[in-house]
Amino acid sequence: MTATRPADIVSPITDNALPNRVSAADARVAGRYGHDKPTAENSIVLLVDHQIGLMAGMRDTTSLAELKSNVVGLARTAKALGLPTLITSSNAQWQNGDNLPEIKEIFSDQPIYRRTGIINCYEDPTFRKALEDLVAQTSRRHIIIAGVTIGTCCALPTLSMLNDGYSVYPVVDACGAWNRYEADAAMSRMANAGAELVTTFALACELQADWKLSSANAMLEPFNQNLSEYGFVLQNFWNNANGHVVPDPFGMVK
Repeated sequence: MTATRPADIVSPITDNALPNRVSAADARVAGRYGHDKPTAENSIVLLVDHQIGLMAGMRDTTSLAELKSNVVGLARTAKALGLPTLITSSNAQWQNGDNLPEIKEIFSDQPIYRRTGIINCYEDPTFRKALEDLVAQTSRRHIIIAGVTIGTCCALPTLSMLNDGYSVYPVVDACGAWNRYEADAAMSRMANAGAELVTTFALACELQADWKLSSANAMLEPFNQNLSEYGFVLQNFWNNANGHVVPDPFGMVK
């Protein structure tokens, strides 16, 4: 005889995400990990040197298509959540080439900070002023950064910003490297220095936090467009949305 299951318990759709009970600062005082997470309200995004000449040489990922999709997915996530975003290039007039056209299209209202030789973007006076002005205007000090290559364009400013008191979140799968050694060394170096390594769509979920928030519809675009594995799941569901046996508390599925 099959036992009767108890009734499911469905959380109210009026619930909001709960904060941690203890602040990050108090957790650190107690000797624990201080969870000071990036949010849509406290973060700035830096897109560093995603240039067509540099992208062509990346060899640490499954494919350049996957790397490009992650980069564009990160850009779309930043746009969907209204995150302040700074875009920069290095010697675009020469071999490195221009920034990805998709980034320029997504942020058509943003200038590109064209560095003319300084490799670490945080050491470039013009770019640093732009970042510091943005921090002063917004009080945001959580920096989400991705760059090509990870060992220079991402790791070098990450280490500098950690030194200067920022919380830094390198998006490692939206970075590329000349080889796997470079990627592994850069990730080890950044993590050991105190950066919190993240990936594009795990970060997107952390920033969204609750699919009931008003940004949810806009946030579906990067998942649909740039994470095909989940995009197919979404599309398949909504193509067959009327045959489900679990009641929908939102009343969206009939």
